[in-house]
Amino acid sequence: MHPVALAGTAAGRLAHHAVSGVVGALIVKGAAKHLPGAKPAVRKAVVGSVAGGIVAGRWLAAAAEEVRLKAGDVLAEARTSLGEEVPPPSAVATEGPEPDHGHEH
Repeated sequence: MHPVALAGTAAGRLAHHAVSGVVGALIVKGAAKHLPGAKPAVRKAVVGSVAGGIVAGRWLAAAAEEVRLKAGDVLAEARTSLGEEVPPPSAVATEGPEPDHGHEH
């Protein structure tokens, strides 16, 4: 996977978790201190915040995928300009030796 795609994907996931977690925590802490009887409203607000974070995460994931595809197009065009034959995306080998990372599957 291209480094730009990895960065975009990681940024999308990080933003999703950051927004959801920070907003939810702030709402819960603030309501617990100032309005002890407001738990149902707080829960509704937290659920809404998390739902918004999910939507934002999906949007960021779609944007990261678009960046990945555009980066692949630019890479293919650059290889073509150098006279190299560019394999179609489905022809890229995904199999290989299994990485040894300390446990069995």
